[in-house]
Amino acid sequence: MNTATIAESIPPDGMAGLRAHWKSDLVSGFLIFLIALPLCLGVAMASGFPPMAGIISAVVGGLLVSRINGSYMTINGPAAGLIVVILAATQTLGQGDAMQGYRCTLAAIVVASALQIAMGLLKAGRLNAYFPASVVHGMLAAIGIIIMAKQFHIMVGVKPEAASDDLLATIAEIPHSLLDPNPEIALIGAVGLLILIAWSLMRSRYLKMVPAPLLVVLAGMALGKYFDLDHEHIYMFHPDNPILPHHEYTVGPKFLVTIPEDFTAGFYLPDFSKVWTADFWGAAISICLVGSLETLLSAVAVDKLDPYKRCSNLNRDLTAVGAGNLICGLIGGLPMIAEIVRSSANITNGAKTGWANFFHGAFLLLFVALFPHVIHEIPLASLAALLVYTGFRLASPREFAKTMDIGWEQLTLFVITILGVLATDLLIGVAIGILAKLAIHMLRGVDPKHLLKISYRIEEVPPDTFVIHVDGSAIFSNFIALKSEVADFPVGKTVIFDLSNADFIDHTVMEFIDHFRHDYVQRGGHCEIRGLESHVPYSSHPLAARKRKSPAKDSGKVKLGRQAG
Repeated sequence: MNTATIAESIPPDGMAGLRAHWKSDLVSGFLIFLIALPLCLGVAMASGFPPMAGIISAVVGGLLVSRINGSYMTINGPAAGLIVVILAATQTLGQGDAMQGYRCTLAAIVVASALQIAMGLLKAGRLNAYFPASVVHGMLAAIGIIIMAKQFHIMVGVKPEAASDDLLATIAEIPHSLLDPNPEIALIGAVGLLILIAWSLMRSRYLKMVPAPLLVVLAGMALGKYFDLDHEHIYMFHPDNPILPHHEYTVGPKFLVTIPEDFTAGFYLPDFSKVWTADFWGAAISICLVGSLETLLSAVAVDKLDPYKRCSNLNRDLTAVGAGNLICGLIGGLPMIAEIVRSSANITNGAKTGWANFFHGAFLLLFVALFPHVIHEIPLASLAALLVYTGFRLASPREFAKTMDIGWEQLTLFVITILGVLATDLLIGVAIGILAKLAIHMLRGVDPKHLLKISYRIEEVPPDTFVIHVDGSAIFSNFIALKSEVADFPVGKTVIFDLSNADFIDHTVMEFIDHFRHDYVQRGGHCEIRGLESHVPYSSHPLAARKRKSPAKDSGKVKLGRQAG
């Protein structure tokens, strides 16, 4: 699809978009609802919130945020990436009282939402530019490890002896839970996990039209009925088998999801009694930072998948998500983000406008209002299997390999951030990763005065050409000013990045320039990158960090990796 064709066929917004594409958006909204229902329940329970809190978040995200946000194809709702910060806030603020922790965390969500709204209004939609890619990916990988560690025990029906806030002890108990599970519950979890793995490996386009999370839930409900989880009872697993240990196990409704029959009974008010404590503000800032980062990263990623190449208004999106989170915090819901997996599925399903997001929220509201008894039949082990699989995807060996492919320094930062988050918390772990990145830059010769300030000039050359001359070092911490300026360039022009005088260019900047060029060309412009032949990359990856050759080496021929672009 060329640029002219895209421009002519871009779906309209608002009511005009609804009239033109309601059928495709309705179908996609229904399919996303089938994916979102189990994920909303699982994320809420893993976060220490009531299951209904996840539904509230997705309903508000669909019905409200979809109408005021700045994106076109994103699906708003709770996501696994926020589990760790919400659970930590609930445990810290509750101090053993789960309900108080929940309501105090709602208050922290309200404050975090106000910060998000302010950031959007102050045009901080480029917040993600301040964070190196390897540090962000390390943070997400650490979140994945924490999710797997905590949800594995639930998946096999075992309550670990370690305190819920002792992560290392929880990880250490995984072998014990694996060797001594509750067999019937573990079977439900294992079947769910196998379905997810099998669906990820399947090539049949027609079978993949059936959402894997839906199959996990249906299989779990069938096994739950077979094992009679509705009634508490004691059983022995294959008592006649002489090899298996003859233990007695208990199963019952406590292994099933519990939600109120009345949707409004799931509403709770926030408790601001701890607003003057450091723990409260640490929770609020963590929720704001992680939620905003994930929303912005997802919106940018979804824009790249959009067949119509529409660009989200990130400031408006941040403000809209903040408004939705404010409502969620006031009535008992989880905070939401623009969720990448559901958004990608939305595009695959053929959605055209933001009304698909609206319909997914409407279907969720109707389902929990009319069929709450069906949700009660979902085993917790099935939801835990979904989250274990989600956590694995965030921290899979493939993520380590992709990071190492860019360069050893990126893998080092990735691992440092993971260890920092696991050893401390999200905010401190991310700060450790950023400080490590700055330290590596200084060891590579970056002048301290260039850590926060970039030297550049933009030359406008007739006709319709902008030449960006970069001097000194271009790194993640100083590139934001230039990034903001080039983002406002008119479309259809020629943009040239002249990097011949740049002493050092890090991976984050290389990645931005490459993405900018791709997007600018897609929108009908022309973009060139010049001067990379005078630099030596730190790895063969085309977007690896690189340093300008010293004069002594200029005479020799140095083999470079493929230039960005």
